[in-house]
Amino acid sequence: MSILVKAKTRILVQGITGKEATFHTQRMQEYGTRVVAGVTPGKGGQSHLGLPVFNTVEQARSAEAPEVSVIFVPPRAGADAIMEAADAGIKLIVCITEGIPVIDMLRAKAFLKKTNSKLIGPNTPGIISPGKSKVGIMPGHIHIPGPVGLISRSGTLTYEAVHQLTKLGVGQSTAVGIGGDSICGLKFAELLEMFREDLQTKALILIGEIGGTAEEEAAGYLKQISYPKPILAYVAGVTAPPGKRLGHAGAIIEGSRGTAQDKTNCLKEAGVRIISNPARIGQETKAILIN
Repeated sequence: MSILVKAKTRILVQGITGKEATFHTQRMQEYGTRVVAGVTPGKGGQSHLGLPVFNTVEQARSAEAPEVSVIFVPPRAGADAIMEAADAGIKLIVCITEGIPVIDMLRAKAFLKKTNSKLIGPNTPGIISPGKSKVGIMPGHIHIPGPVGLISRSGTLTYEAVHQLTKLGVGQSTAVGIGGDSICGLKFAELLEMFREDLQTKALILIGEIGGTAEEEAAGYLKQISYPKPILAYVAGVTAPPGKRLGHAGAIIEGSRGTAQDKTNCLKEAGVRIISNPARIGQETKAILIN
C-alpha cells in the first residue's frame, strides 16, 4: 500500500511543454509513473513526449481520466492552474511552482474549500511511493521501497534523510513534501492521519523548520489520539535569528511563535522522538524499527 499515489495512478502534467516540465516528466516516465496527458493552453491537439496535449484540464480529464495533476507553470499562473484543476474535478493537485504570490494562494485556498480536491504544495518537490509512482521532482534513484513514511517542509532535507535511510537498507513507503510557502495545502496533521491507516508504513519521520504553525498543529493532533506508530522529528533552524526569513517563504519567526525550539518542545510533549542532529536521521530511525 501507499498513500496519495499508487502504481496505476493516472497523472496529468499542467504546463507540460515547458523546459522544467519536460525534463521532470521524462524522469517520471523513466521511473514508471503512469503519466497520461499534459495541458498547455494553445497547444491542444499536439503530442509531447508521446503524450496527448490539451488546452484545458477539463478536456484532459474527459479524455484521459487523470486522478492527479502536477503543476509546472510560472508563479503568476500558479493559483489559476490549481483552481482550474480543482474545478475540473482532479482529486489530488501537486503544485511544484515556487513564488506564487500569497494573495493568489489565499484565493486558491478559498476556492479549494468548495471542492473535493486536495492540494500538496505549492513550492513542493512532490510525492514518491518508491517502486510505484513518482509525482514531481524528487530523485527516484535514492529511494527504495520499505516501511518508513516521510513528511517534510524541506526538499533537500527530505533527500538527505532518504539517502541516509537507503544507505542503511531502510526503505520508504511514501515521501511527501508539503512545501515551504506560508499558504499551502495538506500539512503534517492531515498526512499523519493518512499514514495512520497505511499498512506498509511502520514508522514516520517529520522534517519541520522555523515559521508557521504546522508542527504545533501536528503536536495538537497527536495529543488528541493514541497514534499507533513511532514518530521521529527533526526541526531545522535552531540557530535562526528572530525576524529573519530563511530560504522558504514560510520560514519566518514572528515574535515568540514559530521558533525551532517551540516546535521541538510541542512535538516532544506529544510523544514524538526528537532528532537533534540531521546526520543521525537514518541511524535513529533504523534503531526505532529494530526495537
